[in-house]
Amino acid sequence: MTGWIEAIGVGKVFRDDHTGHEIEAIHDITLKIDEGRFVVLIGPSGCGKSTFLYMVAGFEHPTRGRLLLHGRQVRDPGPDRGIVFQEFVLYPWRTVLGNVTLGLEIKGMPERDRRSRARELLHLVGLQGFEQQFPFRLSGGMRQRVAIARALAPDPEILLMDEPFGALDAQTRQVLMNDLLQIWQRTHKTILFVTHSVQEAVFLADEVIVLTGRPSSVHKIVPVDLPRPRDHTSPAFAQLERQIMTMISFEVDSGMDRQARSGEEEP
Repeated sequence: MTGWIEAIGVGKVFRDDHTGHEIEAIHDITLKIDEGRFVVLIGPSGCGKSTFLYMVAGFEHPTRGRLLLHGRQVRDPGPDRGIVFQEFVLYPWRTVLGNVTLGLEIKGMPERDRRSRARELLHLVGLQGFEQQFPFRLSGGMRQRVAIARALAPDPEILLMDEPFGALDAQTRQVLMNDLLQIWQRTHKTILFVTHSVQEAVFLADEVIVLTGRPSSVHKIVPVDLPRPRDHTSPAFAQLERQIMTMISFEVDSGMDRQARSGEEEP
């Protein structure tokens, strides 16, 4: 049985058209993600986490291998995938409501329907009453809530999130992690979430995919069997956090050894 998201021997090489120099970002990622799962992708800095996410989104294409969404090869972006970036990427000249309705407007949804859908989502992310505000009046956490609502507006099957809380302070990040879990439990979306925070990964995920250093492959897929809501101060949480951190530290050290042996410098 195929996964909802399936990567088969996916590799990615970037080539500089001016110099001809090639950098292998991803060597071989093979994995399956089932429908409705919350999966977190983590690994050493520069290992290709975001690159893989962008390939699932259809913004980048594999150099080799196959990348499938419910059995069909990914070729381009599509409404079945919503994406949230680390930067808020909101249109400053549009209101909160206008930002959330933009994609529905482009699809040609009638104004009454798209405004109703946007209001429903703003209520879901806790921004009811802020519909007519402009982004510059919102905090960072509120702007990211708008971005999440906008990504959910077309009702995608899969939500892709590229370090969405990385630019936020610790307190706001914790609040948004709790809120995201509630949204996921209500909407039953499949979520693929990229982060550099092991604590964030253990708190959120059904399973954590740990990548090796660049050029990356899958080091290990770690199931997170802790009951929700999770307590990051509990011994079981701390043990799993240490386990994943040890894997990443090993990959970082291995990458430095490979680099030293080859005499190459990190670009």
